Parts: sequence; structure tokens; C-alpha cells
Amino acid sequence: MPYTISFLSLGCAKNQVNCEQMMALASAAGHTVQAAPEGADVAVVNTCGFLASACEEAIDAILELAERKRSGQVKKILVTGCMAQRYQQEILRELPEVDGILGTGSYGEIVDAVAEVMEKGQRPCHMGNIHEANQGGERILSTPPWYAYLRIAEGCDNRCAYCVIPSLRGRYRSRPMEDLLDEAGELADAGVKELIVIAQDITRYGTDLYGERRLPELLRELCRLNFPWIRLHYLYPRDITEELINTVAQEDRILPYLDIPIQHCNDRILRAMGRRDTKAGLDTVLCTLRERIPGLVLRTSVITGLPYEDEAAFEELCAFLRRHRIERAGVFPFSPEEGTRAAEMDHVEEEEARRRAELVVDVQSDILDAYNESVLGTVRQVLCEGFDGQRFYGRSYAESPDIDGRIWFTAETDVQPGDFVPVLLTGTMDGELTGELTEELTET
Repeated sequence: MPYTISFLSLGCAKNQVNCEQMMALASAAGHTVQAAPEGADVAVVNTCGFLASACEEAIDAILELAERKRSGQVKKILVTGCMAQRYQQEILRELPEVDGILGTGSYGEIVDAVAEVMEKGQRPCHMGNIHEANQGGERILSTPPWYAYLRIAEGCDNRCAYCVIPSLRGRYRSRPMEDLLDEAGELADAGVKELIVIAQDITRYGTDLYGERRLPELLRELCRLNFPWIRLHYLYPRDITEELINTVAQEDRILPYLDIPIQHCNDRILRAMGRRDTKAGLDTVLCTLRERIPGLVLRTSVITGLPYEDEAAFEELCAFLRRHRIERAGVFPFSPEEGTRAAEMDHVEEEEARRRAELVVDVQSDILDAYNESVLGTVRQVLCEGFDGQRFYGRSYAESPDIDGRIWFTAETDVQPGDFVPVLLTGTMDGELTGELTEELTET
């Protein structure tokens, strides 16, 4: 019997791809897929479980659906994803409103789970092998039609001391290149203009499957397809090779925008956290990238309050960020996650970690302001994404979706979402760039 199923995905883009695959499976089985939970037979919450704060967000979403369930707007609730994988027994015990759960190894069982809760009165708990779960399959895109994610691998082998991802997503598994190129070809044929290549660590791509790093080759093949923009998220700094740098520098379709999480720069902290980097190594790779890739914009993530971060180590981090002028940064206070080695180590109090995070945000705000000032008067190719009633907005190569803000611009002519247009950058507004449509593109 067909049902109406709503899907809500929380957390990262990799999680979003899993949700898109579940949506496609549900649709192929004859069910109606929708975003809004109102009127749904089954509401699916695809959760993040990376941090305690992400779990809190997921629980809030579940409790909100529980209210809708009590009022008759939703019949059943399924919880999937990382929080379900991490806290399966706690969810079943403490959230009676939840009618079933699926772990990260069981996304492919969504149709069975729907039948079990709707037709058999069961409370399923599907926990498949996280090291062997199928990564491919059809998707119903939940992004705007002009951009989409291509997940090239699942899991992680880096085993950082603060991170639970390997226990939630399993060992690193690259997807076969032919499968990726087939999927990317379908996305290009569907009109996707910006392909965002993602994995927990894209620099490791191919090492498990082919015995060597194959990311540069994959990128060169992707550049043969009809994508104006190809964006890269997330690169492990130590594994950025000469071949990869050459590929990014030489291929016009690969945007000069790299997301390289460093987490910290202090050698003692990096060593304790199981990172394979050193401060000298980070210095070298960041300087090399700046030298070799014109107009490069960098994004990173850093954690304040990690074990062994005293005041001197914190100041070292701030000085490192100022020196390298990393334009974009996600800043997170250390969260001692249950089951990680870092949680057992001495670290500063949560309040102090948060205070330091706020100070780093201030550092990054100054860096971003200086960057924005430096590009005023130039013309950027902007991918228009909408109109707010007064101004159009979109992104250039320097802004990744959802995390980097927008460029706001005026235009005398009509501009449609998904159009590439040249915008003269003329000012800033709340940390974002503003400009006006111009006739000639002078800088990409």
C-alpha cells in the first residue's frame, strides 16, 4: 500500500545524500515523498550524531514531530542516521514516540521499515554492517537544481582522538570511479551547474580500492563533463599531493576554493589528537597552495579548548590564522564526546573553550573584513540563487552553499535563479559582499 512519507535531513551534506537516496527508494516503491510532515503517514528524521549539540538538535526535531503525531498530523516516526547508529538503545528506551530506527548501515531498508511500522505494527531496529553498506543508488535531489553533491567515499580511517565518525560510518570506502562518473553524468544531464565533491576525506580517495590516491584522475575526468563549477570539500592537509595541486591549478572548472580542516596548529595538540600533521607541514602546504593557485580562497575548521591547549597554544592558533589569512573558518569549542580518547584527557572547562571560540571568531571576522575590502572594485561571476523583493543574491567561487554567505546585487534586467551573471563588487553588508550587475566579466 502506498503511503505519504516526509523526510527531514539534519547535519552534513554527506548525510543529505543518504536522505536523497532514501527518498528515491521510497518513491520507487510507489510512496509519495514530501518535505513537510503535515499529513504524512511516516515522518523520517535523518539525524546527525557527530556532536552532543547535533544530537540535541535531532531530539528537538523528534519531539516536535511527536507533538504533530499526538495531534494527528503524523502517524509514525522513523529515526535514521548517525544519532540512531550511536544511541539506538537510548532512543528506543527514552523516546517512546519513535516507531523505529535505522542505523547508517541500513539506509537501504527504509521501504521495509515503513511497511513494518504501517502494516505489521512492529517497532523495527535495523542496524546493518556500517563497513559494507551500499553507497550508490538513485537520488531525489533536495538541493536547488543548479547544484548537487557527489559523495565519492564513505567512512574514515583517520581516527582522530576527538571524533566518533569511524564508529558511526565505518572504515574508509572509495566508490568505483566508473560509478561516480555515471552519477555525475546524470547530474550534468539534469542541468546541475555546480558539482560539490564531498567525503569525510576526499584526498584519500582510491587508496583502499586502487592501492593509490586517485583523486586527481577523478577530478580530471569530472572536468570532461558539462559542469561550469566543481568545488572540493574536505581535504586532509598532509595528503595534498603535487599532482592534486597541479590538477586544481590547471583545470579551469575546479574552483580555486579548498576546504582543508586543520583543527589546530600546535604540534603537541596535533600529536595527542592523532592528527598526522605538524605545524611546519601545515605552513608549507598552505603557502604552496597560495603560491600555485591564483585567487585561492581557503576554508578550514578549528577546535578551541582541545586537550593540552593552554593559553600559549591558543595564542599560537590565533597567530597562525592571522598569518595565513584563511578566509573562511568554522570554529567549534571542544566537545568531549563519549567513547573518544580525547574525552578521557584533561582539557579546559566548557565555558573557557567557548570563550576561546568566540575570540577566534573575532579573529576570523577581521580576516574576512579585510578580504572583502580587498575584492571591492572587481567583477565576479555570480551564480544567482534568488531575489528577496529588493535585491538578487547568489554566490561566486568564493562562497560555498549554506556556510559562506551570499553576494547581494542589483540589476536593471531580470535574472533567473541558476543564471551566471557578472557582478561588480561595490560594498559590504553584515560581512557579506554587495554589488551591481555589469556587462563584462573581468575576474572569475
